[in-house]
Amino acid sequence: MPSTSHAPLLVVAAALQDARGRVLMQQRPVGKAHGGLWEFPGGKVEPGETPARALARELREELAIDVAEDDLIPLGFATDDAGERCVILLLFSCRRWSGDPRALDACELYWDLPHDLTHLPMPPLDIPLLAQLIDRHL
Repeated sequence: MPSTSHAPLLVVAAALQDARGRVLMQQRPVGKAHGGLWEFPGGKVEPGETPARALARELREELAIDVAEDDLIPLGFATDDAGERCVILLLFSCRRWSGDPRALDACELYWDLPHDLTHLPMPPLDIPLLAQLIDRHL
């Protein structure tokens, strides 16, 4: 039975979509959890942060881009409560940002249409998020 003594871990991610409809994925560094897998960029919500503020901060830290919180549109979520701590991953769509995304905290960046991303190996919570993204035809 999963532990319920800890508050859920809230994580945020972005489906950054360019003018051609392609979505950005980043490859996790080898040596980290899920190393070598492809994920939506994002990270943990820190105490006192809203999900949108946390995501804007994470995108600045990971990709060197600036995103207005108002440009982050809630898209879907996935949960994993099988481990020691429940993880809730919120996915936002984003079509506007300033700067050119650079892999500051990832091995590589990759752009493709949502339905063409299904071949990428991904962490377990990113898989249902990609399916949600495809279902919404973003």
